[in-house]
Amino acid sequence: MTQLIRTLAAALALTFGFNAPAAAQLEVGAEAPTFSTQAALAGREMGFSLQLALRRGPVVLYFYPKAFTQGCTLEANAFAEAMPDFRAAGASVIGMSNDDIATLQRFSREECRDAFPVAVASQRLINAYDVSLGASGLSSRTSYVIAADGRVAFVHSDSDYRGHVRRTLAAVRALSN
Repeated sequence: MTQLIRTLAAALALTFGFNAPAAAQLEVGAEAPTFSTQAALAGREMGFSLQLALRRGPVVLYFYPKAFTQGCTLEANAFAEAMPDFRAAGASVIGMSNDDIATLQRFSREECRDAFPVAVASQRLINAYDVSLGASGLSSRTSYVIAADGRVAFVHSDSDYRGHVRRTLAAVRALSN
């Protein structure tokens, strides 16, 4: 019964923007699970490796429930608008969902505005980052800032997309201070 309630709460959160129960997420200071997966940037399929991305500096890894839903679209638009600021702070951004690669190719063009990649988050990866919304197969809206040493420097989990960009950018900037 508890699983059913979580699944229904996740569906309501996606549909109406209600707050769903937050996942446990990784703690600040934890070692971020490394992974490689399929991704899309500017409509083109590519590979993404967290290990390789961290060689260039901190990574903002943001999980979102479903491409082309209202909150996820607005969040992608906000990250796209802020990309010059993230680049100036030395960070890269990657969005993660359990959508298929064809959907992510469209989403990367239309909503991410060719500004940053979005990648396939398998259920195994969603579980590794502790962002599962239960049996729905979706992830919670959780943003991580992963420092270049591979450790979680910041985490923000909230179904309201509006604080994620501002807070992750502030955390990235704090890393360089």
